Amino acid sequence: MRERILLGTYTRGESKGIYSAQLDTQEKKLSDLTLEAAEVSPTYLAQSQTKNLYNVTSVDDKGGIAAYDSSFNFLNAVTEEGAPLCYVAVDNQRQLVYGANYHKGEVNVYQILADGSLKASDAVYHDEPTGPHENQDHAHAHYANLTPDNRLAVCDLGTDCVYTYDVSADGKLTETAVFQAPAGTGPRHLVFHPNEKYAYLFGELDSTVTVLTYDAATGQFTQDNKLSTIPEDYHDFNGGAAIRITSDGKFLYVSNRGHNSLTVFAVKDNGKNLETIQNISTEGDFPRDFNLDPTEKFIVCGHQKSDNLTLFERNEQTGELTLISKDFYAPECVCVLFG
Repeated sequence: MRERILLGTYTRGESKGIYSAQLDTQEKKLSDLTLEAAEVSPTYLAQSQTKNLYNVTSVDDKGGIAAYDSSFNFLNAVTEEGAPLCYVAVDNQRQLVYGANYHKGEVNVYQILADGSLKASDAVYHDEPTGPHENQDHAHAHYANLTPDNRLAVCDLGTDCVYTYDVSADGKLTETAVFQAPAGTGPRHLVFHPNEKYAYLFGELDSTVTVLTYDAATGQFTQDNKLSTIPEDYHDFNGGAAIRITSDGKFLYVSNRGHNSLTVFAVKDNGKNLETIQNISTEGDFPRDFNLDPTEKFIVCGHQKSDNLTLFERNEQTGELTLISKDFYAPECVCVLFG
């Protein structure tokens, strides 16, 4: 079976925009790198149920979001002065798109119009006190995506907070709860366990995963426990990047930029606890993103600095990864999306 992978990139070097590649699950091989859309640093991608694509974009020194149809025909871009987004997610039920803007500390909401194009709906800024790390100079919204009960969860690296918002039908946000992570955590991304009771928060600045209990009645997160994603004897730079969980909720995966590895956790006690079972080199520099393929038998990891994709095969019983290949060229890859 051949699966298409969409790749978001920076365009500071050889990359020209949004690429696709193919994973042959029979041959266990990556192939066919193709430029699908010329864009300026489309660093994050999301697809709707109709296969429209929404991506980070920059146009004439303005930052924002662009929309393409399923054939990569350009629909429109919504931009404003300043830096672009760093994260994009689609709300198919309400026909909305969410964006997190790292540099502005801003959460954006866009309405999806009948033709798949976008219009701005709401924007929220964070002004809470920031953490002690040098990268926490001000609010840095890094993630905005749905909770299982269709609220919006937002991770802010600068304020060390996870915010929960109610969302109206037309995309207006109302804050309902705030979780304050330990100082210097740097919340980057989170994922929910399939049982919807627990979430796993990746701290970019302290290289940790925090297990959170989620209260659907209030939208509040509370901390259960916290684990490091890098070995105890590693003391050089590391920044947490992507976090993924298997659909059966048994295994959790994270990428470490600097240590250049994937860490594998077994999920225990119906989601409440984690056990580290593997740390494996990604065989590249700065693994910004990775993703499970639809069969969940493979993981593809992209590297921002070494311009390569790494292919791993996943043992579905143990969760452990085995390297298959490491030399597939993909320039400045920072987002991996199976589409």
